Amino acid sequence: MKISNFNTGIIFTGAGSFWWGFFGVIYFKYFSFIGHVELVVHRSLWTALMLILTTVYFSKWDLFFNTIRNNKYLLTLFSTSILIFINWSVWIYAVTTDQIIDASFGYFIMPIMSVLFGFIFFKEKLNKKRIISICLVVISIIYLLYFFKSIPWVGLIVALSWSIYNLLRKTIKVDTDIGLLIESLFILPIAIIAFYVIFKNNLNDFSFSNPSLSFWLLLAGPMTVIPLFLYVKGVELSGLGPTGMIFYITPSLQFLLGFFYYNEPFSSEKFISFILIWIAVFIYLKDLYENN
Repeated sequence: MKISNFNTGIIFTGAGSFWWGFFGVIYFKYFSFIGHVELVVHRSLWTALMLILTTVYFSKWDLFFNTIRNNKYLLTLFSTSILIFINWSVWIYAVTTDQIIDASFGYFIMPIMSVLFGFIFFKEKLNKKRIISICLVVISIIYLLYFFKSIPWVGLIVALSWSIYNLLRKTIKVDTDIGLLIESLFILPIAIIAFYVIFKNNLNDFSFSNPSLSFWLLLAGPMTVIPLFLYVKGVELSGLGPTGMIFYITPSLQFLLGFFYYNEPFSSEKFISFILIWIAVFIYLKDLYENN
């Protein structure tokens, strides 16, 4: 691997992670007044539109049709479309209802959950440090369950949906943008129906009578696609290990914004749970560093 390619990959991954953790939160939080349902609808609609445009621009329709002719790929992408829609919906719900810290909890534990899934489904080896990281995550979740007498569902759904999504996408060889386009097309009918219901009941904020707001809502597509392209390109150039370390920019920024900028509540019980998670993350990152 050339050093220049490696460094370029780190820059791409860092930019994508920063975008998710900072611009993504600021953008969707700013438009939280329109409600999480309409925000999810716009994210789904304009992501699909942008991916159609990029597929036209890069002349990838042959690749698109070859992919949808493969029944295994199509079934897998249908499954992952459900998972990514769940992930988008719960994350936007968290952002619009002052639960950014809880969502960041999910993204902190997601890579460690992926390690566990890799062991279970792909027989990937676990060393002592990774086992300790997994155990600390489990202890943290049990601790939250004990003190709050409820499941920290926002963080867990974010983590599980994204981890299982990555697990399934790993089983097929499909270009990131083409795969996401097919997933978006599966989601598109639901988004169109939801938008029709919202519009029919006069609950929509998107309107041609307010072109400024409508323009900014159209950017929900680029806000989704651009950081994904940056991150995946970084993985291609630098590898999974280094980019796994860089990814923690995302939940770190989410946590900092939630706590310091949006003044979300952070109880002592959550603090202790996060300490366990941060120790797990430190052990995991140290292992990645030593093995790359």
